[in-house]
Amino acid sequence: MTTKQVLKLLLNKFKIENSADEFALYILHTSGEKHKLKCTDYPLTVRILQGPCEQISKVFLMEKDLEEEVTYDVAQYIKFEMPVLASFVEKMKEEEDREVQKLIHKYSAMKAVMQQRLQELA
Repeated sequence: MTTKQVLKLLLNKFKIENSADEFALYILHTSGEKHKLKCTDYPLTVRILQGPCEQISKVFLMEKDLEEEVTYDVAQYIKFEMPVLASFVEKMKEEEDREVQKLIHKYSAMKAVMQQRLQELA
């Protein structure tokens, strides 16, 4: 059965009158990564390929486009504690400040050269 067929079957079983087009099936991994199944995917096959342990990944029925998909790159940070995430943000701010200072210095030097050239021409 395709994802679309499974959605219709589930909505019918639980007597939900909304259209199947309003819902989607998602694979949610323990890492926090969420992947939306396409209408042409076969949910049972996809789940079997995830391995025998149900704790590693689960299939969820959710409203379509309710939340954006979370990629593995983002999902790996979801498990961090707030102090660790705050330190990441602090390091990124420091790096951003350094880059801003480099740009300010670079354009100040260019401004000085242009002002000097203008004075020479006047």
